[in-house]
Amino acid sequence: MVEEADDRPVLPDPPVTVVRRFWRRPVVRRTRRVVLALFLLFLIVVGWSITGALTAPGTDPTSVRLAEWARDHGLGGMIDWLEKEQYQHNQPKIGGTPAGGIPRPPGAIAPPAHGRNRPGGPRTLPAPLPIPVLAAGAPLPGEGQWQTVVTVKGAPAIRVASLRPDDQHTSFVVGVMWIDPTLVRGQLQPGYLDPGGSWQAASSITSATQSGIVAAFNAGFRFYQSHGGYYSEGRTAAALQNNAASLVLDTNGRATVGSWNNEVRMTPDVASVRQNLVMLVDGGQVSPSCSSGSQVWGATVGNTAFINRSGFGVTANGGEVFVAGPALSVCTLGNILKATGVVRGMELDINPAWVNGAYFHDQPTGLPQGFALYPNQKTPPSRYFTPTSRDWFGWYARP
Repeated sequence: MVEEADDRPVLPDPPVTVVRRFWRRPVVRRTRRVVLALFLLFLIVVGWSITGALTAPGTDPTSVRLAEWARDHGLGGMIDWLEKEQYQHNQPKIGGTPAGGIPRPPGAIAPPAHGRNRPGGPRTLPAPLPIPVLAAGAPLPGEGQWQTVVTVKGAPAIRVASLRPDDQHTSFVVGVMWIDPTLVRGQLQPGYLDPGGSWQAASSITSATQSGIVAAFNAGFRFYQSHGGYYSEGRTAAALQNNAASLVLDTNGRATVGSWNNEVRMTPDVASVRQNLVMLVDGGQVSPSCSSGSQVWGATVGNTAFINRSGFGVTANGGEVFVAGPALSVCTLGNILKATGVVRGMELDINPAWVNGAYFHDQPTGLPQGFALYPNQKTPPSRYFTPTSRDWFGWYARP
């Protein structure tokens, strides 16, 4: 049998192409090494920076240190978003009563038997009136009642009261501190980050000042969030802003609050100015903008969020009032300041990590004994015995 011839054309084999892997080319290998080296350098620099933030002095928790580091390195938007999400999923409880009722202030002492302005004693302010209860219904036992916690020269210098913030958040307790400036002087204390730099005042309670300390509390927002400035010891760390709410201490240590270059301004007897946001209480009235939704009260969780907040104000006769506690909106903070008789007041800070107040009893030996202003305060009084990253106010007994 004869095989039929295959008449299909015979094609030559295709040429063998040696494909050189792109990533094996010398120039690519060098580029990869450079990129890897830069990435490792980036990790080293970032790691060194974060390590510095985590090992800095003070008692700030790790979460706070990381958040502050992120804000300082352009990640503020991410932190704001995380804080908003955290608030949305952890809003304060509605209703109920405080566990154990209204607490008696720790460290409360019996008022002097001689009362006010005893012969030969200092001329002091009259005792503040009880705070009207803001929650509906009858007041709880002890609610809004002042208790003496510090005396100077035998007279009440610091008084503390507690009350529920409003009709809704009735299981929470807010602390209020009343300070008599005739017995106590104020001092703006720097933080090692805000304002940073070298100052005569210390960033902590030192051995030289611990025998005179009677109270301390947080200052305002960080400068870039405060819409305001910082002035102390004759120099400006952040530019003072017109119309900003300003806590002003004079050279005698007395405090006042007002709108800058309207109600208060620079004069020879101004020792320090700490600005934060705008006036919350003015002319004895709470600002209508407290419920306006304006971001001037803080861009992170806004003015209507019920979170830890603090504020400071002055009464008509010069009494100084600090308020701090949980489950507060801007409006309810303003309402409490107004209820204490404050005629001009301002918000200071927000966030459980920063809102705090403390008063102190001197001890024969060792550090003063510190007491937290309100229940479940996250930051203990001991924070003031180590350098703090942010500025604060110390109040000291007058000699």
